[in-house]
Amino acid sequence: MKEFDVVFEDDEVIVINKPAGLAVQGGERVSASVDDLLELRLGTRPFLVHRLDKDTSGLLLVAKTKDAAARFSSLFAGRSLSKTYLAVCAGTPSPAAGTISDSVRAKGRDQKALTRYRVRAAGASFSLLELELGTGRMHQIRVHLAGIGHPILGDDKYGDFALNKRFRKERSLKRLLLHAFRLAGSSVPGAPPAAFLPLVAYPPPHFLPFLEELGCPPESLS
Repeated sequence: MKEFDVVFEDDEVIVINKPAGLAVQGGERVSASVDDLLELRLGTRPFLVHRLDKDTSGLLLVAKTKDAAARFSSLFAGRSLSKTYLAVCAGTPSPAAGTISDSVRAKGRDQKALTRYRVRAAGASFSLLELELGTGRMHQIRVHLAGIGHPILGDDKYGDFALNKRFRKERSLKRLLLHAFRLAGSSVPGAPPAAFLPLVAYPPPHFLPFLEELGCPPESLS
């Protein structure tokens, strides 16, 4: 069973570093999930404030009470709390920093979506991007980067399948290279921001061959 590291915990929330391959929410065909594992740990069912794809690793904030869930959901919705992601994508976007505002299909309809990116490092065939969400649509980063011709490596839904196959053979590509890296905010009710913000979780081992080739060891990314 997949486990996770606890990055921060108080009476209201717990922030974990979710490994790739672990579902956030339990279900009929889900053998292990964050909410099930946290229920075992906490003795009560937690409240999911936001979500990460099963194959996306990184920081996930989960509330312990209904009131905390409502408050932190509002903070995310109002962008008082923000998440920063790291992704390794095919090629290098140009310009080196920008905003993608293409709509994303979600819940059967097109919805406005906004993703800001900047190139942290670029190589001959792939680059490392830092990304922030202006909206929170399902698969937003994956869809947006694929839409501009720079899909995330290891993406088996929106990616470049031929390139993924080649990189699995040549560079031991194992998983989707998308990671929720930083959680930060301007204010958090009930606790000074310095109490746990910003929080950082460095990319997991399956990122390392690509970061090394780009000259970006994990500790250099904070």
